[in-house]
Amino acid sequence: MSTTTATSLPASGLLRFATAGAVDDGKSTLIGRLLHDSRSLLADQLDAVRQASLERGDEHLDLAMLTDGLRAEREQGITIDVAHRYFETARRAFIIADTPGHAQYTRNMVTGASTADLAIVLADARHGLTGQSHRHAVLAGLLRVRHVVLAVNKMDLVGYDRSVFDRIAADFGDRAERIGLGAVTAIPIAALHGDNVVDPSPAMPWYEGPTLLEHLETVATTTGDGAPLRLPVQYVIRAADGYTGCAGQLAAGVAVEGQEVLHLPSGTRTRIAALDSPDGPVRRAGAPLSVTVRLADDIDVRRGDLLCAVDSPPVAADRVDATVCWMSAGRPLEAGSRLLLKHTTKTVGATATAVHHRLDVTTLRREPADELALNDIGGVGLRLDEPVHCDPYARNRFTGGGVLIDESTNATVAAVMIDRASTVDEGAPRAAQ
Repeated sequence: MSTTTATSLPASGLLRFATAGAVDDGKSTLIGRLLHDSRSLLADQLDAVRQASLERGDEHLDLAMLTDGLRAEREQGITIDVAHRYFETARRAFIIADTPGHAQYTRNMVTGASTADLAIVLADARHGLTGQSHRHAVLAGLLRVRHVVLAVNKMDLVGYDRSVFDRIAADFGDRAERIGLGAVTAIPIAALHGDNVVDPSPAMPWYEGPTLLEHLETVATTTGDGAPLRLPVQYVIRAADGYTGCAGQLAAGVAVEGQEVLHLPSGTRTRIAALDSPDGPVRRAGAPLSVTVRLADDIDVRRGDLLCAVDSPPVAADRVDATVCWMSAGRPLEAGSRLLLKHTTKTVGATATAVHHRLDVTTLRREPADELALNDIGGVGLRLDEPVHCDPYARNRFTGGGVLIDESTNATVAAVMIDRASTVDEGAPRAAQ
């Protein structure tokens, strides 16, 4: 297991992270502790939690209620939806996705982790790694979450025993190597009391690594500088004064004034004449900044088009093989299912041509399947009504990902991670380049 080391240098930019683990491992309490000890709570929020804790007869302040906002969650003592919270410190801003622990809410874990830079997988020190711990680690790997923290919680209930922590961390490290997780950092904590969450724990002097917050504040996030440019066009601005620009969020790479770019689907080469950001004109902008690009030539650009690097364009594909997490309880996904695929800023009709397999996310076995039911993850073939310009999900989570939508209800029914694509001209499957 590779372990990251916190640095003393301040970090900048937003960090999105998701929490996951088995039921009652303490995810919501951990987030509440982060908010409380980092002084990110308003006085009325803290008063409300204090009063509710007294009414329930809790011995300690029930910080879990800061994220378990739904009545059903509070009554059952579990989290059944993805709760998002924002907070910031002097060093960084954060968006937290608190995801549920039950296996039947796999779709919620996928939703919460799909945009995360980091995932925190909790383990109860008394029980070690569980099937859900393995499941969430696998999902973090599938979703290409760059950083993973193993937070071994409830260390107070095992007497802050170092050997317990070392054993769980070693078990997780073995698993992480098998599933191809990236950098993993293991931290022993007791969220209820705040040990190693924001402040170092005097009860665990044997642990010399960063606290959880220190690690979150200093972990490096990718800027996309080394990736080829990808700018999906979300909106074309045509003002009365003659101003024309292509607005969107940079999905990868860096846009520079004067840079030659390729417009797809036309295949026309042009140059970036100017760049405008939310803070005004800039000469250079990197992912994931939202920008407006003014082009040197008058090109017919529309929503759903793509501006990209000239020497490294994505594949134009009307056939894709993808890993799909099915999120609909109303009907299964099977061959012949008719859907819409929303890919970046473009939406096209799609037909499922085959269900290749169902993935057992605990054992990583691919099982034969004819359909995918609610929370199933598996391999699916899709035929598209018109091409999309895509990369493999392993290379770019934005241009390699998408969602499937039910045509009749307009409900999102699946998350899509593109594995392979077929070029329209060749019609032969190949890995998207």
